Amino acid sequence: MSSQNSLYGEIKEQHQKTKDMSLKGKLGYFWDYYRIHTAVVLAVLVLAVMFIRQYRDNKDYAFYAVLLNVDTTRIQDNQWSEEFSEYAGIDTEEYATVIDTSFIISNDSYSEYSITSKEKLVVMMAAGIIDIIVADSETFESQAQSEGYANLETVLPKELLDKYSDYLYYTDAATFEASANAIYSDEELPYSNIYTINHHDPSSMEQPIPVGICLPAGNKLIETGCYDYLAENDTTYQGYPSEAVLGIVANSTHIDTVIKFLEFLE
Repeated sequence: MSSQNSLYGEIKEQHQKTKDMSLKGKLGYFWDYYRIHTAVVLAVLVLAVMFIRQYRDNKDYAFYAVLLNVDTTRIQDNQWSEEFSEYAGIDTEEYATVIDTSFIISNDSYSEYSITSKEKLVVMMAAGIIDIIVADSETFESQAQSEGYANLETVLPKELLDKYSDYLYYTDAATFEASANAIYSDEELPYSNIYTINHHDPSSMEQPIPVGICLPAGNKLIETGCYDYLAENDTTYQGYPSEAVLGIVANSTHIDTVIKFLEFLE
């Protein structure tokens, strides 16, 4: 007997079983024998709808900023995205502007959320999606030691670099190899909080690179209060008060828009 005839015979058999059942009985029979099949079909349909919607709504990113470890009660990412798009003249019908406040990362925590945030951040940085990252000093330095940020001297115009000269954040390139090795050993990480390092003072480093801007008082982002918890909790890093630091991701291709964002924050 062919497979088609077998299938037909099975359908006929099931029909005979349910022909004389009440509606309640038919529903119970259906639930007992077909709930798994139905769940699979529904799951496939949901995934198909999600894929179609994502494909339809997908836009190239004009700018993507990640604000790490912010107090989300103080800032609304959607509102900021809209305001910056308008300021920078970004066509939101064609391009997406994202100010992402969803990442929570702690170097001292092994929570599922922190680990997932780290993994997601690494993937998005490698894919060239993210343009800038703002983070507290400790979290920022851990990314700097992974060579995640651009040397500001190579991407920003001199006049803008001079403007922020008193707020530049330096990392020591001489420690990059030690950081990479320490991850797979029992050695202390060079960006551990047990050390005392002034990241505003390049003269204290062997190979200083300006990779960040410590956002000053009066900056629009600081004025939201989303990083106030650092001062309120007397948070320090390597002997100095922890700050909110902005860095440009090394493989960002939207430097002109990054510069506009810095202007927007003033």
